[in-house]
Amino acid sequence: MNNDSLNIPVTNLIPQKAPFVMVDKLLHYTDSEVTSCLTISDANIFTKNNTFTEPGLIEHMAQTVALHTGYKYHLLDKPSPTGYIGSIKSVEILILPQLNDTLETTASILHEVMGVTLVAINVKLNGKSIATSEMKTVVAK
Repeated sequence: MNNDSLNIPVTNLIPQKAPFVMVDKLLHYTDSEVTSCLTISDANIFTKNNTFTEPGLIEHMAQTVALHTGYKYHLLDKPSPTGYIGSIKSVEILILPQLNDTLETTASILHEVMGVTLVAINVKLNGKSIATSEMKTVVAK
């Protein structure tokens, strides 16, 4: 991925639109991994009392996976597909981020077949892991 690719607005790579966008930027992409970031703002629909809530973290993780799929489709010059969380095998949230915190989230593709992707996700704040998950996402047909 070259530096020009990093400047593509994430809203061109994921199907979600404001106010439901939970990723700010694509930081890193390979066939098997993606890293996104999100800075928590008071305008975010999942921010309550200056804290980013559990559902927001889970949606942020899922949208990081969507960013991987969307960028892959972008490279093929195709529109980003709609996807869904098929299942969540595990979620562990150690710390809830606060207003103005910036999350850096990496999704590692464990297995991908016929539009179903199994991923391991790690959310970091200031270099420290604050949440992990393993989920399956499904691309709509």
